[in-house]
Formats: sequence, C-alpha cells, structure tokens
Amino acid sequence: MKPNYYEQVYDLVRSIPYGRVTNYGIIANYLELGSARMMGWALNHSHFMDDVPAHRVVNRKGELSGRIHFATPTLMEELLVSEGVQIEDNCVVDFKKLVWEF
Repeated sequence: MKPNYYEQVYDLVRSIPYGRVTNYGIIANYLELGSARMMGWALNHSHFMDDVPAHRVVNRKGELSGRIHFATPTLMEELLVSEGVQIEDNCVVDFKKLVWEF
C-alpha cells in the first residue's frame, strides 16, 4: 500500500542530512503532490514526532517561517544552530549553500 501524503512528506524530511536545510517548495515539487502550503500543513502535524526533523525545512528565502509552530519560538533556531547552521534575524546564513535538493 502506498503511504499517504503526510507519510511521504515525513519520509522525505527524514532524509535531509544533519546540518542541511530544504524548503517547502522543493519537497512539494519532488513529491509532485500538491503545493508548498500543503507541505507546511503536513509538517505542522509532525512536531510531536521525534524522528521528523521539521526544523530543517524553511521557506524559499531561507527564513524560519515555521518557528511559530514549535514548542517555543526559539526552538527551531536552537535545533539548527546545534547542527552547525548559522542563523541571523530568523534566516539561514548561506542558505543557497546549505539547501538540500532531492
């Protein structure tokens, strides 16, 4: 049986390497299933799943737009910084260098 949309999103997010980021649109395009917004909705349901590194998914500009959905407003940044990703003003420094394409 083919996994549902959310499961496909979670599987793909699990494959993002430590210290790298991607964006909602890249994942949506790769899966060919809906929009970046749908991808965001799927990730909003993953915050209680320890094995889905949702903090590695940012918007197309490298901004931590999903940070408000984490347990604290700074948790997304803290998780990325713990992986060596530099953040300034809620944005990934060197985003184009760190972005992960599937």
